[in-house]
Amino acid sequence: MIEIISVRFKSGGKQYYFNPNGIQFQEGDGVIVETTRGQEYAQCVQGNTMIDEIELTAPLRPVVRLATAEDAGMVEKNREKEKKAFSICQEKIVEHSLDMKLVSAEYSFDGSKVLFFFTSEGRVDFRALVKDLASTIHARIELRQIGVRDEAKMLGGLGICGRPFCCAQFLDDFQPVSIKMAKTQNLSLNPTKISGTCGRLMCCLKYEQDAYEDLVKHTPKQESFVETPDGAGTVCGINLLRQTVQVRLDSAPETPKSYHNCELCVIRNGKGKRPEGYVEPPLSELAKLRREPEESATVGEEERLSAALEAAFPSREEQQPQRQDSEREEQPRRRSRSRHRKPKGDGGEAAVSQPPQAQSKEQPKVQEGGEQKEGERKPNRRRRRHRPRGGAAGKTGEPKSE
Repeated sequence: MIEIISVRFKSGGKQYYFNPNGIQFQEGDGVIVETTRGQEYAQCVQGNTMIDEIELTAPLRPVVRLATAEDAGMVEKNREKEKKAFSICQEKIVEHSLDMKLVSAEYSFDGSKVLFFFTSEGRVDFRALVKDLASTIHARIELRQIGVRDEAKMLGGLGICGRPFCCAQFLDDFQPVSIKMAKTQNLSLNPTKISGTCGRLMCCLKYEQDAYEDLVKHTPKQESFVETPDGAGTVCGINLLRQTVQVRLDSAPETPKSYHNCELCVIRNGKGKRPEGYVEPPLSELAKLRREPEESATVGEEERLSAALEAAFPSREEQQPQRQDSEREEQPRRRSRSRHRKPKGDGGEAAVSQPPQAQSKEQPKVQEGGEQKEGERKPNRRRRRHRPRGGAAGKTGEPKSE
């Protein structure tokens, strides 16, 4: 393991590892490092960390020191000089009638060297231009030709998606992009739609290429001969993201149907002739290819979701029996509370009220012979009135009134 810090010379530029030499750095600190062009000012983007030596591709260069306020002021002065040098170089290019486009100018940290970046379609003889610039600027001159993608990275801008260029934000290296990627992703081959501001294919075509290549492995090719749950047919359309294909059935070639990849049995992948002696299986066997587990799974998920919602938010019908049960439980509590009440009666004694059921249980039984003891309560019985029949006297034994 070895200790390193990561620095960046430009915003959005590539990160480089340097040896901190035992000095502690934090993210955002300015540092002075030793490079092939001499001492340069850089910004720390990652503090002191330990990494494996296998990850290093070249020997580490040391960090000279932590940048001071004077170093930051010198960097600002160099940026002002770069604007002046850029305008001078443009004038000289026009004077020498050179077919080149100036992109930017950079001063070294000590101001002894100026580096000009330009683009051109071919090779340019700029030896006379270098001599003229050296006599005007009084510094070492270096011209470097770059590509259009590097130009877009340096200048920046907004892409067709409305966001800043990926190369100017987070892409350290340019990865190769080919037209085959656009074909695999089933994109329009119109150059204006798949090209970036730099005129090259958009870098974002590389982002999803691995996913599309994996989907292509599990999808039949165009014009393949396949078996479906509704019969045999030919593939006429492919949707990689949804993993579905359009099949033109032999029984109904005018109305293609859509099927999932798992519902197909590929007999011939790609264009070609049908296998000799091929006999289409009966529909009862082909119907087994139809995808049903996912539908049942979705139904099961819906049932679970509905059960969870019902448990969390019970309906009114379910709430009513719960309320009735709670009311029944509260009724004996109310009765017990009424028993414990002690209203004052005659003589200052508390009269205890008893429920009617208890009173009926405590009523005394009538003894044989119809007699009743003192202090005992007579049973509450309804008496029947016997009306005389035919004007005769009742059973009381009273004489008939004349």
